[in-house]
Parts: sequence; C-alpha cells; structure tokens
Amino acid sequence: MSANQEFKYIVRLFGQDADGRYKAAYALAMIKGIGYNTAKAILLKAGLDPNKRLGNFSDAEIKKVVTLVSSKRIEGLPSWMYNRRADYESGADLHLVTSDLLFYAREDIEREKKIKSWRGVRHSLGLKVRGQRTRTTGRSGTTVGVKRGKQAQQQAQQSK
Repeated sequence: MSANQEFKYIVRLFGQDADGRYKAAYALAMIKGIGYNTAKAILLKAGLDPNKRLGNFSDAEIKKVVTLVSSKRIEGLPSWMYNRRADYESGADLHLVTSDLLFYAREDIEREKKIKSWRGVRHSLGLKVRGQRTRTTGRSGTTVGVKRGKQAQQQAQQSK
C-alpha cells in the first residue's frame, strides 16, 4: 500500500456496500450472486490476491473486478461456476449479480405461472415447490397442532 493511498473501510461494488476490513474473497462473497469459491476464482482471473484486504485495493483494481463480473460472462471460468446456465432467452451461460439475479428469478417464476406448469401452480398457491412434505411444515395461519376428535377431548377432560 502506497503512502498516498488510504484504507477504504467501505467499498461500493454493484450498488452494495462491501466491508473493506474483510479479505477480498470474503468481502466479494457478501454480494448477492457471488459465493466464496466464485469470488476467489474471479479475483485470481483478475490477477489479484484473494487474501489481501478489500480496503487495500486501489480504485483500478476494484474497477477491474467490477468490469469482469458485470460483463455477465467471465472468460476462463468453467461453466458449472455460473449461476445461470443455459439462459431461457439466449441459451448462453451467464453469471448474474444483485438486482439482475433477482429480476431473472422473478421472470422465471412468472413464466412458470403463465404457462401453468406444476411449479407455476405451486408458486401461485404459495405452496412448497420442490417436493418437500407439506403435512406438518409450511403451514400458514394459526394452525399449530392437530385438532382432537370428540373421544380424545372427552378422555382429556376425564383425566383432569
């Protein structure tokens, strides 16, 4: 770190504040759509040290990371590391972050609802979508237990 460059405690990345006190890989992983392993791969691809504190990075190094990730296609990254593979419209592998990721997920759900697929129907009813059990979990409202039958109520009152 040069004498004229000071430590930045908060670094603005993709419209979010990242803590400059963390190591770069961990700070980058706090951004929605980037996990630790992806952050490490991005930093290595940019030629930066993942163990260096994010606050010690120069503006040019931060800009390098931002341009690399905001291109939605990180060259040299294996396709299994992307968070949106085989995009519905383009068919390309993309890596989305922050609001783009949320927008595409919302669009996917709306498309499922529109074509009335099983997943779309489950989404529209507010039920579990991925095959989880619903007998005891995912209940809404004030229902907590199982309603007793008449015999069980009478037995409970007699035992008191």
